Amino acid sequence: MTAGRSLRIALFSPALSAGGAERVLSLLANALAAEGHAVTLITLAASDTDFFPIAPTIRRIGLGAQAISGGPIEALRNNAGRLRQLRSALRAARPDALIAFCDQANVLALAASRGLPCRVIVSERTDPARHEIGQLWSGLRRLAYPWADVVVAQTETVADWIRREIPGTRVAVIPNPVLPPSIAKQPGSPGLTPPTLIGMGRLSREKGFDRLLEAFAAVSPTFPDWRLHLLGDGPLRETLEIEARRLGIADRVNFPGNVADPAAHLATADLFVLPSRYEGFPNALLEAMAAGLPVLAFDCPSGPSAIIRPGVDGMLIPADDVPALRDNMARLMADAAERRRLGGAAVGVLDRFGLPALLRQWVNLMDERAG
Repeated sequence: MTAGRSLRIALFSPALSAGGAERVLSLLANALAAEGHAVTLITLAASDTDFFPIAPTIRRIGLGAQAISGGPIEALRNNAGRLRQLRSALRAARPDALIAFCDQANVLALAASRGLPCRVIVSERTDPARHEIGQLWSGLRRLAYPWADVVVAQTETVADWIRREIPGTRVAVIPNPVLPPSIAKQPGSPGLTPPTLIGMGRLSREKGFDRLLEAFAAVSPTFPDWRLHLLGDGPLRETLEIEARRLGIADRVNFPGNVADPAAHLATADLFVLPSRYEGFPNALLEAMAAGLPVLAFDCPSGPSAIIRPGVDGMLIPADDVPALRDNMARLMADAAERRRLGGAAVGVLDRFGLPALLRQWVNLMDERAG
């Protein structure tokens, strides 16, 4: 491949449903297509489950092969079928380069592309040291990752884990990109809307929204006018709604569900909190900072410490320290001037993690000479 020449690029992931990895995949696909590359986007899920829009110039292939297996024999049969379907799609696309997202999809992509004349790049989208994928898939990952031309991690912490745990793997670090918000944040007019604290992400255990509810309930008597919005959906939504009722804050907590473009919510919020137990490279945090919000985040593995400059454009709280989260939330909820100072500096993420520079890194990885 020659740098600057139009490439045939295949992108593969389990789905294009609501989620951070899927959002980055759609951004990458659209940006590559806008540069004139011939992009094919393949998912195990059918294309009618897509949450994020893609450009009409992108060839979209939904394999419709995401059925849940009833046991190990059926799982083996289903995965063999997925490999055949994916290999057939790759043969038809004839890509110069294949990029896969997410652990199990990475393994499938590496197996399905064996022997095909394309450069293969796979990407971990969370912290594999803490995200369990089961003994079988973990073993297959250890076997397959050295086959990749490059494995992309989002942070140096994850890159070090891959180098240590899967010797022989070639690793590069590319963080997630962030785009300018579609709606600019305007200073709130006192009395028009109640002050709002916002959290955003999949409603699952690793995102830690149960801890945010606990901290918000603790500060609520001091700040009775504040509201909490939790954007996103997931398996713990009902559990979190029940917990909000148990804590006596259900009338002050809103669950808007999945939002394709959260800019309108971020533009009217006053404070953003990321209470995760672990992360990959949190898009939600990047988007909140790009919108000019002051941010609080647990210093969890991995991601927040690579984004927030403590005391400059946000605050890092010791991991899992809910009382510290509570106290620092209260401090910022009480100090509008400090919120404005941190939010004003936070927009610097648009320079540090802007899409154009990070897109160049992806294209360079797809160039055999750069590799």
